[in-house]
Amino acid sequence: MTEAKRLIVHDDVVMNKIYQIRNQKIMLDRDIAVLFGVKPIRLREQVKRNQNRFPGNFMFQLTESEVETMVSQNAIPSKQHLGGYLPYAFTEHGVLMLANVLKSERAITMSIRIIEIFVKLREVLLTHKDILLKLEQLEKKAFRHDDDLKLIFKYLKELLNPATEPIRKIGFKIKTTKSKE
Repeated sequence: MTEAKRLIVHDDVVMNKIYQIRNQKIMLDRDIAVLFGVKPIRLREQVKRNQNRFPGNFMFQLTESEVETMVSQNAIPSKQHLGGYLPYAFTEHGVLMLANVLKSERAITMSIRIIEIFVKLREVLLTHKDILLKLEQLEKKAFRHDDDLKLIFKYLKELLNPATEPIRKIGFKIKTTKSKE
């Protein structure tokens, strides 16, 4: 592939089009169509013609409530942005399959680029996961130390402020008995 054919798309442009839905990283059909240089309706037509290539773990259609959530969280500006229909969501594998279905040079190039970004995101998440695990371990250790320190301070306070109970006298007590005469 020549350098002229390779499309230059900044990572941020693609990353801003990746959303988290149903615990999966996905891209919407409209965004993929723009990146692939095709009309969204053509992309959806090709998906319908090749449904057997898009199982549920490759692609699914968003529900009305999922679209409402995306709009309310400003992931997408408005429902009109989606073209008045419930969009298809494509996982990383679905994006790759789309390039095979559309069969254009630009779709193949963009598909490769998108997959590279999905991989980068996974690597970043794994790095963050390792950091979070170490922080959690440190936090647990700090809590154990915290409990130990509280106990030490408690005993120190007891030593510095002894209890002020009345002191009992030590010794023998003589019992006095009254005798009758």
